[in-house]
Amino acid sequence: MDEETIIKKAQPAKRKFWVPIAVILIVIIVVMVVVTFGNRSADEQKQATPQIQSKSRFIAYNDGTVLDTKTKLMWVVRDNGSGISWKKAESYCVNYRGGGYTDWRMPTLDELKGLYESSKSRPAVCNTVYNIHVATELIDLTCYAPWASETRGSEAAYFSFNTGSWYWKPQSHASSTRALPVRSGK
Repeated sequence: MDEETIIKKAQPAKRKFWVPIAVILIVIIVVMVVVTFGNRSADEQKQATPQIQSKSRFIAYNDGTVLDTKTKLMWVVRDNGSGISWKKAESYCVNYRGGGYTDWRMPTLDELKGLYESSKSRPAVCNTVYNIHVATELIDLTCYAPWASETRGSEAAYFSFNTGSWYWKPQSHASSTRALPVRSGK
């Protein structure tokens, strides 16, 4: 055998030795991450989640959530983005899984009213004729009328961030209405 043949035969043995060690190291790292973070509650994980921005009473996290420190409610940073019926909005809110939480729901009229701030104004994305008045720019409403949880018969309530009032519409209405999930931030 010449020298080149001997070197080629020796190299595969080195690879065989390093592959199992790399796999073992990866497994150890994964186990350490799971043990460190897997046993934390959602609130403990939220405390460890870095903030993107803090604006007076509102804190935005990098997981798509905004905490209102005044009401202790956690909101999503953006509504569903298009017209939606009340029933579909309710389903959207209940099934939302942002920030790793599973307890999202549709907000009440009072909770939505708590986000209204008449001195803050920006054009509604859905129709720039309307202005919306949301207490923080950290929550992006694409239109002025998110649904609320209150219903009466076949109608449901929505809160107008244009006027600061609430109104009743048929639950099937789906043009300017949006879904904006909320949860208790404790």
